[in-house]
Amino acid sequence: MTPTFVPTAPHIRAARGSRALDPPTSSSFAEEKRLCSLLLSTAGARLPTLAAKRPWSCDTFVALPDVTADGSMLLAKNSDRPAKECQPLRYWPRRQSMATSPLRLAYVEIPDVRQSWAHLGGSPYWCWGHELGLNEWGVGIGNEALFTRDLAEHVTQSRHGQPPPAGILGMELVRLGLERATPAQEAVSTITELVAAHGQWGSGVPGRPIEQGAYDNSYLVADPREAWVIETSGHRWAARAIRTGTYAISNQPTIRIEWDGASQDLIDHAIEAGWWPASENRPFDFARAYTDPGTPLQVSHVRLQRSRHLLADATRHGKITFDQATRVLRDHYEDTFLGGPYFTAALPDLMTLCMHDSPAGFTWGNTASSAIMLMPDTPDQLPHLWWAAATPCTSVYLPIFPAAASVPNALALPAATVVAERPEDVATATYDAQSYWWQFQKLLDHVKGDERAWMFNDRQPQVRQAFDPLQQRWALELPDIQREAVKFIRAGNAQGRKLLTQFTERCARQALEICTNLIAEFDRKMPLA
Repeated sequence: MTPTFVPTAPHIRAARGSRALDPPTSSSFAEEKRLCSLLLSTAGARLPTLAAKRPWSCDTFVALPDVTADGSMLLAKNSDRPAKECQPLRYWPRRQSMATSPLRLAYVEIPDVRQSWAHLGGSPYWCWGHELGLNEWGVGIGNEALFTRDLAEHVTQSRHGQPPPAGILGMELVRLGLERATPAQEAVSTITELVAAHGQWGSGVPGRPIEQGAYDNSYLVADPREAWVIETSGHRWAARAIRTGTYAISNQPTIRIEWDGASQDLIDHAIEAGWWPASENRPFDFARAYTDPGTPLQVSHVRLQRSRHLLADATRHGKITFDQATRVLRDHYEDTFLGGPYFTAALPDLMTLCMHDSPAGFTWGNTASSAIMLMPDTPDQLPHLWWAAATPCTSVYLPIFPAAASVPNALALPAATVVAERPEDVATATYDAQSYWWQFQKLLDHVKGDERAWMFNDRQPQVRQAFDPLQQRWALELPDIQREAVKFIRAGNAQGRKLLTQFTERCARQALEICTNLIAEFDRKMPLA
């Protein structure tokens, strides 16, 4: 399958080569001055009650092989979710079914496919779908919540007793893309065809009615050779190929006057709805036409600009490395005129890339997990991801390979539900002492000290001193282990998979040991009430 392409017309779309969406190339001083203006204009703003409860955040970026240090495609995401919503990482093997058999999702049933592909998926504990994932072919996907005019109209209609038909959740579309794609373009086709057929009306938040938990979605999709951004509004979509450099998305549309594929009626729908003037002579601007003007963008725009700025800085000084990717995902505006959030990152007064729950409700939760996916385009290397549980600034990235065909049991707990559940009916997450994720959530709580996070600024550097050398050691060990595993895998020897499995299991044990020791040390110094 390939994306549905819409012919380019001069009055609809500007000529290729426009750089309106490229990462900023101004100096660091100019960029920080711009960021300062944005932050000063929003720091004291009080969000509307409804807006403050919305699923605001997530941040995703891609760095193409021409700008990465090892020539691999790099896709990274922070998955931000309600505080203490457990997000395990699970391995899903290939499965086969009758192509006409139904696949039950949270709100709808769709035809299944005869063959689905094995993959790793990071999912909220209750959800059949994924926030992020990487499949056996090296296709990686991450999604973002979007707040569009279509969504706003659907919420209004539903509150007046006329809701639109239920659709597919964005997290379900991430998993379906991973299950059905070998190159990235197949994932683009899978997602856009299902969006067009079913729409996205449904709650993405446990315990919330659809009117409060619904959102449209954008996606970054990548394989070893190409990357795409997809942005959706209801049943409609636009997609753009990312051909060079870096690209970042957050909770607002970024596709403007350039795209490589789109719904046939994308422009007509906007004109008929009154979102774009029929007589407008300028090129059609997707983001301007479809973004909900009732949703304040300060919560996403500052984070989007910050990730773009950090990526641009990295490319100006050389190639993007794994360590620089972790720097972006752990960012609290360190090394800027802000010096990080004024009080503490765990008591946020600003929206940061590494998100923390705010007692004042300024943020809607925490970064629940973070991943850096590496997709090399050489036969002697394997696609893999580095995954961190809970907030990445208090966690460590574990190396995990789809080719291992498993993850350590603790990473996959709590166990997945057998069938998809409606989010409104999901039971609240509870602590599981055997769960890797819950141990890192417990560590985050201890690093904070209490709900006012008095101890965070002292304890978070101790966490980094404990974990950073460990992560660096794993990164040094990985190439040799991978090289040896590839030899066995090519020969059809199961020892290759075993080497990868043992490597990840050893890393997880070491991480948990340090996590447990840190919790005990912090307990001795100031036991939690």
